[in-house]
Amino acid sequence: MKLGGSLERRRRGRRKDDGDGALSWPFPAPTRRLAAWTVGLAFVGWLVGYLVATQVVFPAPPPPGDLYEVPDLSGEDVEVARERLAGVNLELGAVDSIAHPTVALNSILGQSPLPGQSAVPGTSVRVTVSLGPQTRSVPDVLGLGAEQALVVLQASGFVVVTDSAESEEPRGRVIDITPDVDQAVALPAEVEVLISTGPPSIPMPLVLGLEEGAATALLDSLGLVVVEVREVFRFGRDQGIVVEQEPAADTELEQGAEVRLAVGREGG
Repeated sequence: MKLGGSLERRRRGRRKDDGDGALSWPFPAPTRRLAAWTVGLAFVGWLVGYLVATQVVFPAPPPPGDLYEVPDLSGEDVEVARERLAGVNLELGAVDSIAHPTVALNSILGQSPLPGQSAVPGTSVRVTVSLGPQTRSVPDVLGLGAEQALVVLQASGFVVVTDSAESEEPRGRVIDITPDVDQAVALPAEVEVLISTGPPSIPMPLVLGLEEGAATALLDSLGLVVVEVREVFRFGRDQGIVVEQEPAADTELEQGAEVRLAVGREGG
């Protein structure tokens, strides 16, 4: 048996001779036509679905046309910003506002889209404007103790600076405040509080050996009050002379402090 003859018989088994010398496929013609129609209908269905999806359901957006650069509106008034946006075919959108310690009232602080970005005609630009600095009246803390005044002022948002001075008010009391009470100031603001160190101190003078009248006049000129002058028995030159004093000399006293004297007298 020859190998060549076997291969030839296999090839002949795969196709048929139609009798006129033409070869035919192993599938009948109706089957081939049905397959062709099936493939064609599938392609047409896909094409129709694609056109409906892209043209009806999800149409492509129109071309953007011209693009405009968003201007920088920082520091502008709202109405000025509106006019500038209209000049480049853009619109002023929502206007928000916040308090700002340094930017003037109604000046623009920020925007969206940002300056320099590109936008299509009619795009709305949202801006945030300043309400200006927050203001608050200086509370009345005159006459309060230093610690209490400090708590009140700091709770109100003020930065407190203290100084001190002599006054007739008791030590530790607030005697002055700058700015003035009830004055409205922009926060954050510094408030200076002046605190009393008390009345000026007076050293008790030495009045021993002075006549009663001279001693009393000296003490009175210093703001000290002689509340008692008692007499003690003395001989000779001590008569009418101050022989005792209370407080002792060089004692630090406040104005209005009480002084007691003893003056020599003859026995009667």
